[in-house]
Amino acid sequence: MDLQSPNTTSNTSRRDPFELERLADELEAREHSLDTPSHDLPIYTPLAHNNPFFTADTFDVEGFLLSRVHTSLPDLRAELRDYLAVLKEELVKLINDDYEAFISLSTDLRGEGTRLERLKWPLGDLKTQILESRRELFLIQEAIQTKLKKRSSLRDEKTHLHLLLKVSESVTRLESLLLIASPDGAASPEVKALPLMPLGGPTEDADDRSRGNRAKHLVRVAAEYTQLLYHVSKAQADSRSAFIDEIQWRINRIQSTLSSDLDHLFSNTLTALVTGKLAETDKAKRMADLTECLRTYDSLQLWRDAEDVLRRDVVREFVKKAVFSGALNAPHMPFVPRTPLPIRETFSVPETARTPYAPFTAFAMHSNPFDAALAAAPRLDETDNALAVLYNSVLAFVERDLKRIMDVAERISARVGKEEDGGHDGGDSARGFEVLANVVWAEISRALMDELGSTIFAAGRPDEFRRNHETTQAFIRSLQHLAPSARAAQAMTSHPTFNTFERRWQLPVYFQLRWKEVVTRLEETLSTGRLESAFALKKDSGPFMMVSTHAAWVAMTTCWDQNVFVPQLSHRFWKLTLQVLSRYRTWIEASLPSAALELSKSLPLANEKLITPGDTPKGVSRASTPAPQLDNSSETAAADDALLRQCASVIADVKALESQTWNLWREEIGLMLPLSLGEEEAPSDATQAEDALRNVLRNLTDLATPLSSRIIYILTRRASDALQAVRSLPTQFRAMSNKRPPKEPSFFIAGVLRPVRAFFGVDSGTGPGTSLRTDLLRPFAEEVFEAVTQKYILYVTSMRKQEESLRKFKKKPTFSLFGGASREDEGRDEERIRQQIVLDVEAFGKDAEALGVDVDANASFKTLHEMANTPLSEVEQGLDVHIVEAIDPVS
Repeated sequence: MDLQSPNTTSNTSRRDPFELERLADELEAREHSLDTPSHDLPIYTPLAHNNPFFTADTFDVEGFLLSRVHTSLPDLRAELRDYLAVLKEELVKLINDDYEAFISLSTDLRGEGTRLERLKWPLGDLKTQILESRRELFLIQEAIQTKLKKRSSLRDEKTHLHLLLKVSESVTRLESLLLIASPDGAASPEVKALPLMPLGGPTEDADDRSRGNRAKHLVRVAAEYTQLLYHVSKAQADSRSAFIDEIQWRINRIQSTLSSDLDHLFSNTLTALVTGKLAETDKAKRMADLTECLRTYDSLQLWRDAEDVLRRDVVREFVKKAVFSGALNAPHMPFVPRTPLPIRETFSVPETARTPYAPFTAFAMHSNPFDAALAAAPRLDETDNALAVLYNSVLAFVERDLKRIMDVAERISARVGKEEDGGHDGGDSARGFEVLANVVWAEISRALMDELGSTIFAAGRPDEFRRNHETTQAFIRSLQHLAPSARAAQAMTSHPTFNTFERRWQLPVYFQLRWKEVVTRLEETLSTGRLESAFALKKDSGPFMMVSTHAAWVAMTTCWDQNVFVPQLSHRFWKLTLQVLSRYRTWIEASLPSAALELSKSLPLANEKLITPGDTPKGVSRASTPAPQLDNSSETAAADDALLRQCASVIADVKALESQTWNLWREEIGLMLPLSLGEEEAPSDATQAEDALRNVLRNLTDLATPLSSRIIYILTRRASDALQAVRSLPTQFRAMSNKRPPKEPSFFIAGVLRPVRAFFGVDSGTGPGTSLRTDLLRPFAEEVFEAVTQKYILYVTSMRKQEESLRKFKKKPTFSLFGGASREDEGRDEERIRQQIVLDVEAFGKDAEALGVDVDANASFKTLHEMANTPLSEVEQGLDVHIVEAIDPVS
């Protein structure tokens, strides 16, 4: 702390009595202390032994330099030299600390070599003894291993001999059970134990007992034969056996004999069940024998042999009698079941106008639907359908003679657990019985393709072909209904003959014929190329006004008609439906005049701009210059009438076609496409199809916009033509001798909106747009009313300006020999003109209200009404305002 003298302090206090300098210094110091930001400077880390760059296996020069980037190279060199000096100092210190121990090391090791030599002498003897013991143990181990291998070989040979003895015993036992003469001619005790047939012939009871014993006997033989095959496979697991090779012929003989006896018993049992007239007890016994036979086939894995017997003895005989080249022309007797059923009344459903295709209910049932539970499989409608009669006979045969056999075979295969989850490939690799696929369907499909292929698969006759295809598909579904399980039905559809059978249907050829039929009829109707020729409607045209639209609708519905549609061709019929809609749109564009669809060129009256403030409309500056008149020739009127009829017909038919198409989608197409696609891809594909239909219909309905604009333009022009008479009101009233005030609107007001009423048939009930009255009367009337109102405002404005010019002209002094009209008469004429305009505007608004126009909400009509009620003397003050109000709604 500096000490100052009293004199200095007193002098300072005199110069600065308030100590302002001190306060300024303190304030500046405080601001500097507050404003100075804190900086995070890098921490200087000196070099040390624990530096990661020094302890790494490989010294990274670049990384080390980057870590010391804040240090200059001269400073870094000085720092490294200092660190080197530190290292040298520490090394010298370390050497000095351990130098005494290092020097005494040689002295401490003196005499240790002799001591190590003395320790090495007994180690050689120990090594020699250990090696000798190891050699002796290795010899003992080899001897033990040799004895164990010999014992194992003897054990295997003993087991093999036991297997061969079992094989020999099994072969001998099977030969005795099957009554096969053995090579040594000895008879087995089992042969002597078999029951002998009486000399006088078998009786019925003895035959039943013998047949039952024979079935059980074959079951025992099959079990013994299965055990024999197991022993043979075990005996030949490691290598081929000479004994097995020697007796293989006896095993093959046993197999053939067993198969022959089993086939014979199975054939006899089938014949008795199918052709014989048996009582219920006998039928139960036969079914028990058949079950034992099928179980024996299954244990022997001879599924195809059982199917061959069933095919040869039962199915093939029936197919030969039922399916032949003239089967469809031959008279068919009804297939009567063995057990007569009570006659039930048939249930009939009245035909409807249009029934969507239902692939799972293609044919009517003969039986009452409430008794459907009594029938095992649905029958086909045989009305005028010989193929359905043939299929019904096949279904009845399968249901009567093969249904129980298929159920028994399926239960046996399911019980032993030999069916596979995968699909059937049609070969012998499939395990288990597949009677429906390998026997029933294989024989019937081959017979149909070979004998009736030229008749059933004839695609040249589309109607007959489609009926045959639908009948056959219904027959396949009924046949699958008789399947004992879902696996059996899947095996049938996966069979090679099923794929071959489906390929015989030339569906692309059928579609080409239907496509030609549909497109030819449509093009014949559209070939006229003129809309006028399409108005000759028929009575069955429905909601359409043009024959061409009705033809397009018929083409679309034909694709999905139950007598045309095929589920496998759904994607092609769907594409044809979209093509018909696109073709109809192209025909409309080509048939209509080019002016009816032009949108690039603005319509004169639709986009006509009214007078703006400060401008003078052409043709109204002087009364002597009339406005240009529109062409009202008869040719133009006739052309406009024809164009109105064409546009109205197209708009009505497009709207009706769109509505009918969506109804067709909801009622038929949307339900039929998912059924024909698949459960997995049905939702997404159906959504895409609906989007495609929506896009096509949007392109079609877009034609209504330019056509509506053209109709509005023609109606507006005609209404404007009728409104031109308003410009002659001042001349008319000044020329009248009767100066009474007007009581009624002008004659031309009733004809302003008459074109709109005539177009929609409001008064007469008939007109080009009668069918559009409900949907388009009000919007069209509003558009026409808006345009005509603006035209009306233009005429009234022009007329007021002419009156004002005339009034100014009359104020000038002029000389007349006949005198002039008094100002009172001029005032009365102006008031009568204003009253007439008011009556005309009110009548014009009432006519618009009759057409559904909300005149109170129309800004242009409000402006017109105000202008009509404004006296002519106020024209100068309110004319520009009215003009601006009339223009604002348009702009």
